[in-house]
Amino acid sequence: MKEHIDLMIPRGGADLIRYVGEKARMPVITGGVGVCHTYVDRDADVEKAVAIAYNAKVQRPTVCNALDTLLVHSQVAPRYLPAIAREWARAGVEMHCDRRALSILGPVEGLKLKPAIQEDWGKEFLSLTAAVKVVDSLEEALEHIERYGSGHSEAIVTEDYSNAMRFLDEVDAAVVFVNASTRFTDGGQFGLGAEVAISTNKMHARGPMGLRELTSYKWTVLGTGQIRS
Repeated sequence: MKEHIDLMIPRGGADLIRYVGEKARMPVITGGVGVCHTYVDRDADVEKAVAIAYNAKVQRPTVCNALDTLLVHSQVAPRYLPAIAREWARAGVEMHCDRRALSILGPVEGLKLKPAIQEDWGKEFLSLTAAVKVVDSLEEALEHIERYGSGHSEAIVTEDYSNAMRFLDEVDAAVVFVNASTRFTDGGQFGLGAEVAISTNKMHARGPMGLRELTSYKWTVLGTGQIRS
């Protein structure tokens, strides 16, 4: 029905969205598949970082802008990981941890811990499950996000202005946050009114989409006999 339909916006699971994107004969805006990371930097405020990661994972875990992977700088991990783990445990979050995170959290009682496997990185859990990885630098966090992110929503928690600006500049995603929950990626929250979709495309619309983001435009020219020489 290419002659009747200008644009397709598939809503549903990753397989449906991928299928429509590959098969449709008209333009398609894809999105809604969110593999969202929160990176807790070396200079993060621990209390702030706990609140942000808790909200991003727990407030509504079955949506595309919920946290999937928590990246934590090794210098703050011994203080931060037990704090967020205790809060997540109260909500029933299962943590799939890399070896370094497990070594920090192993002695803490009452946690739901599992060793992370390769398939946990880049996975959209859509449940009370989060992958956790300890990194040694901002560069390592950026590389991980570049490899495993879906281009949806990514966040950094830091009090270091330079690291925050570098994260904003270098992370390739529809929405990038500093010191805020990825749960804010939403048309209503961004003042767009009723949200149609969240696009992870780069053209022609990206991020939360309202009516304006769905419209095209045309040039109208009013002449009085002008010709081009």
